[in-house]
Amino acid sequence: MEQESRLSTDPQGTPGTLRPGGRTAKVRAAALEATRETLIAQGFHALNMDRVAAAAGVGRTTVYRRWGSSAGLVADLLREMAEQSVPGADTGTLEGDLRANAALVLEALTDPRSSAVFQAVIAAAACDAECATALNGFYATRIGAWVPCVERAAARGEIPAGTEAAEVVRAVSAPLYYRFAISREPLTTADAERAATAALTAARAGAYRRAPH
Repeated sequence: MEQESRLSTDPQGTPGTLRPGGRTAKVRAAALEATRETLIAQGFHALNMDRVAAAAGVGRTTVYRRWGSSAGLVADLLREMAEQSVPGADTGTLEGDLRANAALVLEALTDPRSSAVFQAVIAAAACDAECATALNGFYATRIGAWVPCVERAAARGEIPAGTEAAEVVRAVSAPLYYRFAISREPLTTADAERAATAALTAARAGAYRRAPH
């Protein structure tokens, strides 16, 4: 018999936070894929635990025990997305790295499947605290992956010492997410390039330097 990994929870007790192995990994993968497909096709409000269990070929009791709610499934899907995120670029210049970051965000927000997932999880986060916490964790992971790009640029002297790296990374993606989630405007390559250029210009000017204590 395959050994299952122990189910664990995060510090807030969020269900579905697993360190999977063996059968547990297969169950998690199947349930999260069913969750993803439902979000793509119908959105968060159509997410139903019983239907996810059926689509995944997993017992409904298992799904309820491990994830607790539809929000628990979405939260764990976000954790999986963070786990699978690609590392930050290293093009040799901050300009190249920020443009690579902007291009990656643009791709995620314009791809029909991934954009549908993001729309659904943002909607879920707006009405559920657990999803909001998981979404915050997802973006913290993604920002953290690109922070070294800015730190290397500061070490090379491209931007002032003491620049808050995470703020530079946020400045690239923020206008793109605004257009995607708030104003609902089409996103183009020009938008991504403009966001990267604006963040770079501000960083060079010292706009993101840490305030003196």
